[in-house]
Amino acid sequence: MTADLAPVIAAGTRWLLTAFPPAPGAFSRALAEAQAQQAVTLATALRFPTAIDAEILHLLGPGGSARLDWLTGADHGDDADDAWRTWVDETVVSWAACLLAAPALAVGAHHFADRGQSGELTRLTSPSDHEHDAAPLLRHPDLLEPIAALHRAPLLDLLDNRSAALE
Repeated sequence: MTADLAPVIAAGTRWLLTAFPPAPGAFSRALAEAQAQQAVTLATALRFPTAIDAEILHLLGPGGSARLDWLTGADHGDDADDAWRTWVDETVVSWAACLLAAPALAVGAHHFADRGQSGELTRLTSPSDHEHDAAPLLRHPDLLEPIAALHRAPLLDLLDNRSAALE
């Protein structure tokens, strides 16, 4: 994956961890961050599979987190450090929420993504009890539903189209 997408991955990961905080403790925080980062990385690889896609993203911009913040009731009011929110891509975060809520979907998505782009994703695709305990909100399908529902249909269409092309 191109390094040009690193800000989108970092912002999407941060948004998910802000909206769905991990369990207390440094170990839980690290496990939750790894899961969120793997989900966002895979979603980014699916959404922007080529260098041209990444260039278009940089020309048009990712869109920001305003609608996601509104859906979750986030109030970052006087947060002087909220410039990162402009790098959040709503579709990427929605797809990441779909992948976090359904590990089986993540396995299928990982199968179709270029492995060189998305990397190793075992914390996402085969979460252990420790991963679930570290990120109970981040893995809760009901809590993720408002975000996942935003762009689930295009993700499922993309995965269906890719599987049809492979047959």
